[in-house]
Amino acid sequence: MTREQSSGRPGTLFLVATPIGNLEDVSARALRVLREADLVAAEDTRHTRRLLAHYGIPARVVSLHEHNERARAASLVERVQAGEVVALVTDAGSPGIADPGYPVVRAAVAEGVRVESIPGPSAVIAALQVSGLPTDAFLFAGFLPPKKAARRRRLEELAERRETVVVFESPHRIEACLMDLETVWIERPIALVRELTKVHEQVLRGTAREVRAALRAEWRRGEMVLVLGGRTRSERGRERASASGDEE
Repeated sequence: MTREQSSGRPGTLFLVATPIGNLEDVSARALRVLREADLVAAEDTRHTRRLLAHYGIPARVVSLHEHNERARAASLVERVQAGEVVALVTDAGSPGIADPGYPVVRAAVAEGVRVESIPGPSAVIAALQVSGLPTDAFLFAGFLPPKKAARRRRLEELAERRETVVVFESPHRIEACLMDLETVWIERPIALVRELTKVHEQVLRGTAREVRAALRAEWRRGEMVLVLGGRTRSERGRERASASGDEE
C-alpha cells in the first residue's frame, strides 16, 4: 500500500520544475515532493540522480524522454490511478515546456487523474527579465526549426508580432540564426542570453548584427535563449506610408 492510499487521498501526477543551472534555485516544495514520490520519471535519469543525490533524496527513477514518453504515458497514469505519487521532471526547468511531459499530462487529464504543477525556475522568464526588452506582453515560440529555409519562414512569421518574442536556439546553430535575424529583424533590438543562472552567464544586447559581432568563439556553447523585440508602431507607420506612396 502506498503513502497516498494509506492516507485515503488519491494519487497525483506532479510536474516538478528543477534548476536551470544553479542548484540553489530548487524550491522547498519541489524537494519535498521528490522525497515523498513513489516514482520519479526523468528525462535523463543520470542527470536527475545527481540532483537527488545532491539533496540526499533516495528515489525510484525511470526514464521519460522524447523517444519513449508516448509509450510510457499509459503505465505512469495507471500508477497514479492506483494511488501512487509520480513526480515528472526534465533536465532543467518545467516538464512539458519545450521538454518531455505533454503526452503524459494529456493522458492523465483524459483519465481524470489529479495533476499538479510545482512551479520553479524558467529560462523563458529569466531571459525576458534581463533582456531589457518589453515584458508586458510576450510570445514564447519554443525551439526554432533546425533547417535554414524553415527557420527563415518561422522568423518572418514571428516578425509580424507586436509582442516580445522568446525562442530557444542551440549553440551550433546560433550564428546561422543570427545571420537570418540580420535580414529579418534588421535593426530591431534583440538579446542573446546564455548559461542562465550559471557562473558564466552572459547577456548580449543590440541588433542581430551587433550581437553576432560580439559573440566570441568561447561563447558558442551552453544553453541559449533569444529575446526578440516586437514589431513597433513606428515600423507599421513607415510601412503604411510606403504603401501609400506606392499607390500614388
